[in-house]
Amino acid sequence: MSISPLFRWPNSVCHFTRLRKELRLRCKQKRKFRATTNSNHNLPVAPNLLNQTFAPTAPNQVWVADLTYVATQEGWLYLAGIKDVYTCEIVGYAMGERMTKELTGKALFMALRSQRPPAGLIHHSDRGSQYCAYDYRVIQEQSGLKTSMSRKGNCYDNAPMESFWGTLKNESLSHYRFNNRDEAISVIREYIEIFYNRQRRHSRLGNISPAAFREKYHQMAA
Repeated sequence: MSISPLFRWPNSVCHFTRLRKELRLRCKQKRKFRATTNSNHNLPVAPNLLNQTFAPTAPNQVWVADLTYVATQEGWLYLAGIKDVYTCEIVGYAMGERMTKELTGKALFMALRSQRPPAGLIHHSDRGSQYCAYDYRVIQEQSGLKTSMSRKGNCYDNAPMESFWGTLKNESLSHYRFNNRDEAISVIREYIEIFYNRQRRHSRLGNISPAAFREKYHQMAA
């Protein structure tokens, strides 16, 4: 019995293109998002301790932090996030209608409460005023964190966090049109806490989720 060409796996770019045209399929394009933080200020800036070397050997050695935004009919929703580079887990986040140091501070407090990291952890972010603010730097110093910041205008210096934003937007947010901020908050919270941290598999982690990878690490270290 022969198999319809429509059910055969494409074995070349030309074959795939022809089938796509026959089925009238369109590939979803990645959306480009503008920078959210403002590095044009006179606040003190920390040196770049990572220099694009994202190679921790355990959880809570390197965190990366950043801000992004989500469109709703009610107005922008801003999201501050912190990611553990080793486990790929989002360890802290906060959402609000204003892009302030208080918002980034809430995300940092969440990460500190949930992880209780040892002194010496490197906290890396861009040079946005929210991360250079005195109050934010005090929290870092009191918690024993080392502050690291990207070079001006270089998104690759914070690649792990930029990667998460792209994943969040392309796997989840791009499929919605939010009427208000509460709708967006609900979807984002569910994506991070239920799916991304606990279920989404990463090839870099051996095809398991961030939470499973963290648990596996602690079991092996015990």
